Amino acid sequence: MHSLGNYAFAIGLFALGLGGWQLLAALAIGAVFLFLLLTLSGFMGEKTGVPFPVMSRISFGIYGAQIPALVRGGVAIAWFGVQTFLASLVLRVALIAVFPGLQPLDENSILGLSTLGWITFVALWIVQVIIVSYGMEMIRKYEAFAGPIILITFLALAIWMLAEAGFTISWQTEGAFTGAEMWGHIFGGAALWIAIYGTFVLNFCDFTRGATSKKAIVRGNFWGIPANMLLFGAIVVTLAGAQYAIDGRIIESPADIVAAIPHTALLVLASLALIVLTVAVNLMANFVAPTYALTNLFPKHLNFRRAALISAVIGLVILPWNLYNSPVVIVYFLGGLGALLGPLFGIIMVDALVTDAPELPGLDGRKMSKSYGNAIALGMTEDETAAAIRRARTDSDREIAYDPENRPGVAGLLATAALVQGRTPHEVAAEIGAAGSGALKRLTTEAVNEYLRPHRERRAALSSADAAAVLREGNARANAVADHTLDEVRAAMGMVY
Repeated sequence: MHSLGNYAFAIGLFALGLGGWQLLAALAIGAVFLFLLLTLSGFMGEKTGVPFPVMSRISFGIYGAQIPALVRGGVAIAWFGVQTFLASLVLRVALIAVFPGLQPLDENSILGLSTLGWITFVALWIVQVIIVSYGMEMIRKYEAFAGPIILITFLALAIWMLAEAGFTISWQTEGAFTGAEMWGHIFGGAALWIAIYGTFVLNFCDFTRGATSKKAIVRGNFWGIPANMLLFGAIVVTLAGAQYAIDGRIIESPADIVAAIPHTALLVLASLALIVLTVAVNLMANFVAPTYALTNLFPKHLNFRRAALISAVIGLVILPWNLYNSPVVIVYFLGGLGALLGPLFGIIMVDALVTDAPELPGLDGRKMSKSYGNAIALGMTEDETAAAIRRARTDSDREIAYDPENRPGVAGLLATAALVQGRTPHEVAAEIGAAGSGALKRLTTEAVNEYLRPHRERRAALSSADAAAVLREGNARANAVADHTLDEVRAAMGMVY
């Protein structure tokens, strides 16, 4: 949320005629919908444990899933370039303040960007490529480092601007909107604010795949969206309103405020902080999605690092500063983005959360995942299955009860036995009673082995040629379902030509 692009957009609403409280209302409306959408997207990741490109296969099939993944990835690449350009503007301000002799390098134009602009853009581009090349774990560490810097920096800028304005702000500019026109712009601003996060909503499940529970997602989203957006709105109103109160000038971005700081050392510190926060948002919201999309499209040829490099190169060669400098392009880009990504998210969300497909429980109470080491592989023998269930961690309480929150290991075994027997976990628990965890493990082992016995016999009887034929038949059926779904989507969006 606290990125240069978002601050520039929100400040732009003030410049267009929305007053302070009207701007806060637009952000509040957007926050409510974003909280709901991101929570639903987070639930998808928590339930399935897979990234967005894999998630979309539920709705669109193996090949059709490439379409939403590539749409989301393509938009993210463009936004990655724009955010990097905005960060480079701040870096240019800092460099010229420290080294005034660099000013002539900022007065020419090469493909729409000055020499200094190219230097700063490429430098920040390289920094982000290096961070991403170390994988998701490095991105998470960088996010944890950047978070406090973001908050402290913008609070400091807002307080400084407020002091410069004599602790008073202008709540609106001349010619502010009123009546129905005002409400139209409030809801329009809220809609565009949601559209900005449309790409992040789609692949938010990438970041919640390892969430401990749905409650954790709701709690994190509450502090990250409504609460954080309230603070964001207060800072925006303070920055824009204070500057207007000082000299009647309407600022276009936080970079304008940084440039006005009279002390060089403070200007440099503020610039570095703004750059750190923009890179953090860029990595999380605009770099991960296209990287996953490309690795999913070419799994035999691309790993995470190679796909990240390709995404970064595309973000450079499209010359994103030319896109950002055209208001018409930005408006149509955001409007088209929301119109396109909204239906995609709706289809995927309903298929992932509303369908009656059961969630496979793991042996430790979490969802079944190979990365957790809690899965029962279909290729296991009966003895290997029994050994895996015996290793499951339970507790010393002999009375067996289904309590996922306090007894996850016991709950996982009960859910597994119930699923393969067509019963509820509570029914299985009642049958075992006070017989203890040993009886639970024996019952679960027998139930799973009995359930998988026909599959194992069929698997043993099939030759490799038979297996290939079955896979081809399954792919054909899946593609038929996916083609039907895609036809419905095209018809709903008016894309049948």
